[in-house]
Amino acid sequence: MAGPVQNIGLGRRKTSTARVYLRAGNGQVTINRRPYEMYFPLDWRRKIIFQPFEATGTTGQFDILVNVKGGGLTGQVEAIRLGVARALVDFNEDFKKPLRDAGLLTRDDRMVERKKYGRPKARKRFQFSKR
Repeated sequence: MAGPVQNIGLGRRKTSTARVYLRAGNGQVTINRRPYEMYFPLDWRRKIIFQPFEATGTTGQFDILVNVKGGGLTGQVEAIRLGVARALVDFNEDFKKPLRDAGLLTRDDRMVERKKYGRPKARKRFQFSKR
């Protein structure tokens, strides 16, 4: 991707992976070549993307280009949030403290537990019968 200077951040959550490219702009967000309003129709998911900008006071100063794959919409939006936070730190190291204090640089490592043999699900057991 030749062109203006950009900062890159990688975010992951559950099985979602987001590659985030930040460049100076006016706050335009594109996710998988679609406007973010079309990709995330629910308002609460859209707000999550902008949390790193609110923590650093840089709302509307960057255009965001995101490639995201895997998982569901909530996992994807949280992966994007982590990627944006990491790209902001790549842009300016001084943003690390406010982002860390807001808990936006921590990778949420909770994953789905695997199914075990002899059980219907990961932890659920078949009904016990004494006789």
